[in-house]
Amino acid sequence: MPWDAWITIGVTVLVLIALAKDKPADLVFVGAIVFLSLIGVIRAEEAFSGFISSSLLMVAALFVVTAGLRETGVVDAIGFRVLGPAKTELAALLMLAVFTVTASAFLNNTPIVAMLIPVVLSWCRKNQVAPSRLLIPLSFMTILGGCCSRIGTSTNLVVNGLMRKNEIREMDFFEIAWVGVPCAVAGVLYLATIGRKLLPERKELMEQFGDARREYLVEMVVTAACRLIGQSIEAAGLRQLPGLFLTEIDRRGTVITPVSPDTVLELDDRLVFTGIVSTIVDLKKIPGLEAAAETTDQSAQEQRRRRLCEAVVSRSSPLIGQTVRASQFRSHYNAAIVAIHRNGLRLTTKIGDVKLEAGDTLLLQTGPHFVQAHRNNPDFYLVSDVAGSQTPRHERWWVSLTIFVGLLLTMFFGGGDTAMLGAFMAGGMMILTRCMTSADARQSLEWPVLVAIGASFGLGTALDKSGAATILSQMLVDVTQPFGPGVTLAAIYFVTMILNELITNNGAAALAFPFCLKAAELSHCDNRPFIMAVALASSLAFASPVGYQTHMMVFGPGGYRFSDFVRIGLPLNLLLWILCSLLIPQIWPF
Repeated sequence: MPWDAWITIGVTVLVLIALAKDKPADLVFVGAIVFLSLIGVIRAEEAFSGFISSSLLMVAALFVVTAGLRETGVVDAIGFRVLGPAKTELAALLMLAVFTVTASAFLNNTPIVAMLIPVVLSWCRKNQVAPSRLLIPLSFMTILGGCCSRIGTSTNLVVNGLMRKNEIREMDFFEIAWVGVPCAVAGVLYLATIGRKLLPERKELMEQFGDARREYLVEMVVTAACRLIGQSIEAAGLRQLPGLFLTEIDRRGTVITPVSPDTVLELDDRLVFTGIVSTIVDLKKIPGLEAAAETTDQSAQEQRRRRLCEAVVSRSSPLIGQTVRASQFRSHYNAAIVAIHRNGLRLTTKIGDVKLEAGDTLLLQTGPHFVQAHRNNPDFYLVSDVAGSQTPRHERWWVSLTIFVGLLLTMFFGGGDTAMLGAFMAGGMMILTRCMTSADARQSLEWPVLVAIGASFGLGTALDKSGAATILSQMLVDVTQPFGPGVTLAAIYFVTMILNELITNNGAAALAFPFCLKAAELSHCDNRPFIMAVALASSLAFASPVGYQTHMMVFGPGGYRFSDFVRIGLPLNLLLWILCSLLIPQIWPF
């Protein structure tokens, strides 16, 4: 074995060890490809070629598209349809399974994961479930569904292209489903039973979601545009928001307290809550439910420009001792007090009647430049923006949804560079049609994820160019061939699966394809069962976050560690390896 192959294998092992010890994936991969480039295993342009790959660029564009859907309220609407009825973690997992497995058979799984990550995070926060309990299943189930048709994953398209290049009859649309569907059923059952017991529960993420910092008093008004009118408090989901308590309802001067879960919401009801700031942000995103401090005659564009900010009243502030109503806060500061927090005390007085004290933290509805204008104002100790507090552009939901449907059709009928260009066009259209701003688009990019994906391609190139992957694969085929084509097929599947864990799914398919043809020739067998084994194995690999780009997409949001994928994915790998090794020869005889 050449020296560069040995070094590449050693670097790959070190990368896996570093990931297992929870070192930052982006830094680990970049360090590996820089080292391999410096010692001459690969050239610098090869090391960084992954950063201009169509797969990486498409993921980056999809972050922008998903942000557009989120900014217009489409993500929340989809979440309400997909996960809204779910009350338990298991119910949510099963509802995700039905949607993702079905959708992934017809659509590329990358945009599905990109769209559903914020949906899952929102549901987890509302139901006090750690997102680490659902995001790995989300990635896994989209891959399982993708193996049910020719276009479900990019890997199937790569293998189909290699078949065409080698003058082999191409896949029928649902041909691979004969094995893909049983694998999907087995995978979902595993995730709902054994795999569910192995999923981590990151308590630190639940604490972040709980946001147990400042508890505010806030008053919301039910306007004519609110979809909650006519629904009970229970049905509207206002009892399930974390860190939020509905203290009373003011209905045309009549105060309803305590509030029963069966109380039906009516127009102009004034709902008084005490809760944490992140949940108040969620309340403000419900169409037609507005803070009592806001003016209802603002245009949609004016409302969109407004932000939530936090400000702490200083000891020298002229606001001390005045009620909110008497302070004329809006005229003095061009902002409205939405909510008030006071030293952990639960305020029960209506906001307008609260007398302000030094140290009170005010949640303010402001213009876009309030923080810059009042950062040094002696009336406040501290002024800061609240992340994610922009009012959704609900009036443009149909525009963003039309753009997204157009993207899905492009991915359905096209592939490769066409899908990538379609994703960039969709992202650009989101900005041009004012579904989001260019600043929102820049902030939506998850740079650590993109860097890790791009650098992992460089490591795959090193394994390929050094000959390490070829030599190891050929050795295994030579060892198993005397035992018959069934054992050789199982070996081809196993090697492809291992390659997928180390490099990328498309790279694993491309590397393993010539070996499966050679193995079929030497075994005097039809090459189709070996080709199908490569197509399935280069997608169905779950024991490493680097093997598939959707794994890397959920890695950060779920707070996962490398060992989580090994613990959950390895048994699933072995289960599907055995299942495919048994089923493939039955569907496509040797």
